[in-house]
Amino acid sequence: MKEFKNWNEVRNELYTPEEIAESDLRVALMGELVKARTEKGISQRELEKLSGVRQPVIARIEAGTSSPQLETVLKLLAALGKTLAIVPLGK
Repeated sequence: MKEFKNWNEVRNELYTPEEIAESDLRVALMGELVKARTEKGISQRELEKLSGVRQPVIARIEAGTSSPQLETVLKLLAALGKTLAIVPLGK
């Protein structure tokens, strides 16, 4: 009988710890962007008007299909009344 692996086991075999940490950080950041936008009750189109970042770009960022430049992230955060902070990683 073949033993099945869970996603974390497969992920740990395919990727380095650094790649996993980078991916997790990217996912967390995009999740926070979506959360901030929905908490403000604004659409991607409205965020486009506030930030100057085009709606299709926002959609790709939120879907995780593109890796935005820092400048783009900062524009979105500023429009949402947020900022980026550098803090120690939790272990």
